[in-house]
Parts: sequence; C-alpha cells; structure tokens
Amino acid sequence: MTDAEPIRVIVADDQELVRTGFCVILEAAEGITVVGEAANGAEAVQAAAEHRPDVILMDVRMPEMDGLEATRLITGGDRGGSPRVVMLTTFDLDDYVYEALRAGASGFLLKDAPRHDLIAAIKIAAAGNALLAPSVTMRLIDAFARRPAQTLPTPSQLASLTARERDILLRLARGLTNAQIAADLVVSEATVKSHVGNLLAKLGLRDRVQAVILAYETGIVRPGEPGPGR
Repeated sequence: MTDAEPIRVIVADDQELVRTGFCVILEAAEGITVVGEAANGAEAVQAAAEHRPDVILMDVRMPEMDGLEATRLITGGDRGGSPRVVMLTTFDLDDYVYEALRAGASGFLLKDAPRHDLIAAIKIAAAGNALLAPSVTMRLIDAFARRPAQTLPTPSQLASLTARERDILLRLARGLTNAQIAADLVVSEATVKSHVGNLLAKLGLRDRVQAVILAYETGIVRPGEPGPGR
C-alpha cells in the first residue's frame, strides 16, 4: 500500500445499525475506504479473502462464528501478509482480551469510542502499529496473574537480543510508549523505534502486542513485579 492508496477496511459486527454507523464514519474519512461488511465471523473470513483489506474492525461476539475464531483464521499462517485486526469490544469481556491477542489481533477499540478515535485506530493499525494502551496491558497482566504458576521455556531466539533490546522488551511489556521508553533510557525515540524493529525481527514477531505476550509467557516479566526503572 502506498501513501496515495486508501486504507481498505472491512467492518464485521452482527448489529446492523452499529456496523452501518462505523461504515458511514469511515467512508467520510480521508484516506479510508470500506470494501466490505460482515454480520458474523464466517462472513468476515470470506470477505477478507475476497477483498484483501488492510484492516478489519472485528466484533468479539457474533453468531455462527465469533470474532476470536475469525481472527485466528484470518491472521493464522502468514502473519506478515494478513490484514490487521482491531477488535471491537466494550471491555467488559476481560476473559477475551488475552485470547484475542493470542489470536492475532493488533489491538482493541471501544464500541462507543469517538469518531476521531475510530479513524485514528484504523490508521495506526494500517501503519503496522499496535493499539495496546496501558489499560489493555494491565488486563493482559491480570489474565496472567489469574493463571496457575508454571515454568515456561525461554525461546532460543531470546539469546540473540542485545542487552538494550532486552531492556526495551521489558518496558514494552509494562505498556510503555516509545516516548516513555526513550525518556526512561535517556535515548531518542528514533533509537527506541529502531531497537523495537530489530527485536521484533529477531523474535519473528508481528508487532509489540506479540512482544508483550512473549515477555509474559516466557517469564521475562511476571505479574506483580515492579516495572524497570521503578
């Protein structure tokens, strides 16, 4: 996708009025075009294959096939070439947060978010960034805290990280933005961005959402531990 091409979006929600509302807002936004709609997960999977969107707004709960299963099918396999999925949620579904991230979602958007947040979310996702706000990170941490203690293996790829990349991974897992990491480590944001890109490439990860998941799954960071620099 070049700068001149509009961001291609599919909206998947079983509530027709909600779906239509999102479509109207997005069609009116500069640089965005809605290429398809879906009323359930199965239709979303079909629409993704047919229209090859850049971003899919995906409701978590839908009939026939929910948003989690649809996301798994859409992002599974070729993660690098699949659409970015932004989950539509009310955030009262704590149990879904972790599973949605594991399924390949790039972030979350509240259904009652202002229109400028909706448009910004589409553009952020299309640019390859993750919508992982600190509040969502806290939910992810809580999900791990509720799980039974277990010893998890450390992927061999972690050994390839430099000390600085590991420092940044720790901070990503705590929900810090690039600007906050830069301030914490007394480096430029450009340097942080470069390190983030390098560590994602080394670990074979799609985005910082997956980096957060990896950090907790491997025990690099554990719920309840004080954050770096604290």
